Amino acid sequence: MKKYSIIIVSLILIIFAWVRCSKDYPVDEDGLLITTRAQCYVSNFELLGADFQTVRTTAAVIDTTALTINAVVFYGTDLKNLYPQFSLVTDAKLDPKITGKVDFSDLANPKKYTVISGNRIVKKTYTVYITVQPKL
Repeated sequence: MKKYSIIIVSLILIIFAWVRCSKDYPVDEDGLLITTRAQCYVSNFELLGADFQTVRTTAAVIDTTALTINAVVFYGTDLKNLYPQFSLVTDAKLDPKITGKVDFSDLANPKKYTVISGNRIVKKTYTVYITVQPKL
């Protein structure tokens, strides 16, 4: 009887593993679910300093037609140690990935980030322009 219990449990585990490993839902190279959504845009942008507090003076201006983001930061902000945060439409992802602080100190060469839709077909590259508030 014990022998049959072990065989039954083993078969159940094998079936469970097979079902869990099936590819019913496609995923991309990052392990994210690929969906049918073709929407592709940035809905919000935040810039945080080394203390994880906002360094923006006002809300960032996001132009989804011109694909630009304009943010004004406080005078004296350390532009080499900023943490950008993007809010994207559902199922979209950002390239390059943000894994830590980003250097925005070269104002003549703004950073570019590509938003990739949930279906991984539509790609839109946004340019992030940073302006430093004038000294008061």
